[in-house]
Amino acid sequence: MSLETSQRPPSAPDTNTGSVRVIRRDGSVSPFDASKISVAMTKAFLAVEGDDAAASSRVHHLVAELTAQVESSLLRHSGGEPVTLHIEQIQDQVELALMRGEHHKVARAYVLYREEHSRARAAEEAQTGSGEAEIHVRATDGTLSPLDWDRVAHVVGEAVAGLADVSADPVLTETRRNLYDGISMDELALAQIMAARTLVEQEPNYSYVSARLLLDKLRAEALSYLAGGTRLANQSEMATGYGDYFRDYVHRAVELEHLDPELAAFDLDRITAAIRPERDLDFGFLGLQTLYDRYFLHHDGIRFELPQAFFMRVAMGLAIREDDREARAIEFYELLSSFHFMASTPTLFNSGTTRPQLSSCFLTTVDDDLDSIFQAYKNNALLAKYSGGLGNDWTPVRGLGAHIKGTNGQSQGVVPFLKIANDTAVAVNQGGKRKGAACAYLETWHIDIEEFLDLRKNTGDDRRRTHDMNTANWVPDEFLRRVEANSHWTLFSPDETPDLHDLYGNAFAERYREYEAMAERGEIKVARTVRAVDLWRRMLTMLFETGHPWITFKDPCNLRSPQQHTGVVHSSNLCTEITLNTSTEEVAVCNLGSVNLLKHVTPAGLDTELLARTVKTAVRMLDNVIDINFYTIPEARRSNLRHRPIGLGLMGFQDALFEQGIALASEAAVEFADRSMEHISYQAITASVELAEERGQYASFEGSLWSKGILPIDSLALLADARKGDALDVDTSSTLDWETLRGRVRSSGMRNSNVMAIAPTATISNICGVGQSIEPQFRNLFVKSNMSGDFTVVNPHLVASLKARGLWDEVMVSDLKYFDGSLGEIDRVPEDLKALFATAFEVDSRWLVDAASRRQKWIDQAQSLNLYIAAPSGRKLDELYRYAWHKGLKTTYYLRAQSATHVEKSTLRGTDGKLNAVSATPPPAAVPAAAPAPSPAPAPAPDVDVDFSATDGAACRIDDPDCEACQ
Repeated sequence: MSLETSQRPPSAPDTNTGSVRVIRRDGSVSPFDASKISVAMTKAFLAVEGDDAAASSRVHHLVAELTAQVESSLLRHSGGEPVTLHIEQIQDQVELALMRGEHHKVARAYVLYREEHSRARAAEEAQTGSGEAEIHVRATDGTLSPLDWDRVAHVVGEAVAGLADVSADPVLTETRRNLYDGISMDELALAQIMAARTLVEQEPNYSYVSARLLLDKLRAEALSYLAGGTRLANQSEMATGYGDYFRDYVHRAVELEHLDPELAAFDLDRITAAIRPERDLDFGFLGLQTLYDRYFLHHDGIRFELPQAFFMRVAMGLAIREDDREARAIEFYELLSSFHFMASTPTLFNSGTTRPQLSSCFLTTVDDDLDSIFQAYKNNALLAKYSGGLGNDWTPVRGLGAHIKGTNGQSQGVVPFLKIANDTAVAVNQGGKRKGAACAYLETWHIDIEEFLDLRKNTGDDRRRTHDMNTANWVPDEFLRRVEANSHWTLFSPDETPDLHDLYGNAFAERYREYEAMAERGEIKVARTVRAVDLWRRMLTMLFETGHPWITFKDPCNLRSPQQHTGVVHSSNLCTEITLNTSTEEVAVCNLGSVNLLKHVTPAGLDTELLARTVKTAVRMLDNVIDINFYTIPEARRSNLRHRPIGLGLMGFQDALFEQGIALASEAAVEFADRSMEHISYQAITASVELAEERGQYASFEGSLWSKGILPIDSLALLADARKGDALDVDTSSTLDWETLRGRVRSSGMRNSNVMAIAPTATISNICGVGQSIEPQFRNLFVKSNMSGDFTVVNPHLVASLKARGLWDEVMVSDLKYFDGSLGEIDRVPEDLKALFATAFEVDSRWLVDAASRRQKWIDQAQSLNLYIAAPSGRKLDELYRYAWHKGLKTTYYLRAQSATHVEKSTLRGTDGKLNAVSATPPPAAVPAAAPAPSPAPAPAPDVDVDFSATDGAACRIDDPDCEACQ
């Protein structure tokens, strides 16, 4: 099974991988040869499954697929540049491919084989002694010098200092194995990093060791660039030299036109005195590698921005218009660098730069004429160029078959225009920092809704497909009433029913019924009647099959919007958490950041005083974004300055539960979601009131729900009134003094029309080293793939708990790998730990909905809420999404399906777009012991009872490096 012999120099290197070299354990270097991986995996399969002819034939085909996956993973980030791999990296990818492919027995045998041979090699080396030949290091100018092993040992020693259960010895031993004579300085640095990374699955703190070794590489890169020649510094030297470095960094960045010259005019003595060099050591490897790859300032590919310079640059950019800007910059820096709060990715990318586009999300409405449609393409390109995520409302565009007066022809519908929008998003890729990303929204009554549902399919006319753009259903309450009543539903073209677009609640339902009557009388030319259940079934089928369109609810978004007096919420954004008004005159903008909840809890509970201080500063930072922002289109500037919306969210929710010993599938977790969001809401509204007292109300305040003393918790009554007899199962309890705050809001006003929204935080949570947003733990041990590469992720809370009970050892690591990071089948793990550390697919998603419902009552916008389902069926999806509707949620985001999380698979087979596939009985999902049942699900809608378990859904792969939700 070993790949050690498989990477000897082949007689003729593969022409496609000729620039890839492999370091063997004896230090020699050979060309990469993927065929040798196939040989090793074939041996592994046959050793486990036997070598009869039938098995050999099947294994040959399977190994070819797995080998291609391994090669793709190894070379994904090479960009065509020369690559040096260590044999261990290749074996890691082989192991990962086997696990993702669910070949657990083969993977387990492979892991044990590697460990056995590793111990044998260590014993052999101990007997024979080192006896290595002298190693020389190649500088950037090509000169060779002897390896300074003392410095390597010192750097590794610093990297492990102060961390529990780690040691320099295994890192140094593994580093020696990765060296060869003539190794470059970059490769030497990478050898140390990779050595530490191999140990992460055994001890999570090696993630910090890896990060500190990456930091040493970054320091060398940055300092050498600024000095104009090779310059090295360890962490202790930087403790006294950070100030000098920061001054040089600012002046060089201004000179290169990367930074606003105004930053150089700050009192840099005062600024540098506040920098905390020791906080460079607080990163895990995934966090620092993400910053290195995507955030730090660079010139000609050379990074010259260190972590604390990065945070201070962002803070100075956000404080640039403050009266005492140095004091505010230091206040903002403290919040960012301590990971108590993190601004959104566009803010981190661009704050302090010459183009400070700091806003996260832009929402647009596309009108029904060519000028508006093609202006929308231009706007999308300009907004995406500087890292904006887009939500486009396409409902006004007339449908297929509608009359075109100007040409006396018939419309081709909205779909061809969406194809162009899709291609625009691909073409404008945010400067290579991340993919351009957009989401198209369409209301459920639009005549093109059925074609819209098919946009992400891999079959059919490719001219009517959008493989790269997200899609979402904008669903009115009236449609779900019809589903539950097993009634009919009528589809219209918006050119004949134009006012439906701007109506919601009971007004929409009444006018919709009038149009149905007109259609029955023949007064509407383009209309079609379907069974509501049939359309709902198809919506759910496509959601599972393609992952789209997402399900979002029009009426709760509008009925609870504070800004009903200024317009209508026509869609959400790219990630379904923003609910702001749009029109052809106004492009809605939202400015995001998230509180790290883990930093605000102790085992005893929520630290409300610390949370209040964090939220107050965070809201000020987000409000500053609005005035500093670089606006690429006038409609966005006009809207943002008039309404001043911000979106304060949270991340690390699951980590906060771990810290308190609370299982996610429990009433205690739902209660914590409620109370923590209540405090965030109270403090965020208070902070906006205080800013209004200092800076003035937002321009459109009068007439808003705020001006009437109606806070988010109060707006639930508006939704309940509109739902009338329809069940709205929402808790309305509270614990804080909301009446006093209502009075302050009415008298002083609000600085911001909207203040809260929970975004996915996919990347900034990695930076802070916590779980995404309000997400459950995906697995307790897995490999995460993103644009920065593949990272072993181990749940440190679990490891700490297992250590406390004497259960953390190599066998436990092996078992976690074998069982996909789940504790459910590991007999020696106590039941209380199985419940506490249950993974996403072991928890009934109704618990996630219950917690989201409790949060939603406090939030003026929405939440990016992903839902998980281990064994999907039509009945389960129907019950889950109607449960979310009854619980008062405004939106949902990705559906994550168990069958799609191990390896990328094809689209749903055997359904032909309908929920009528015949399938095998699914395996039962593991349910943690002691988890009481959540609220009962709604009774199933008629004819929505089909099993998906034998199909390959594309709902979401979780670790997709091309998915913005995973980034």
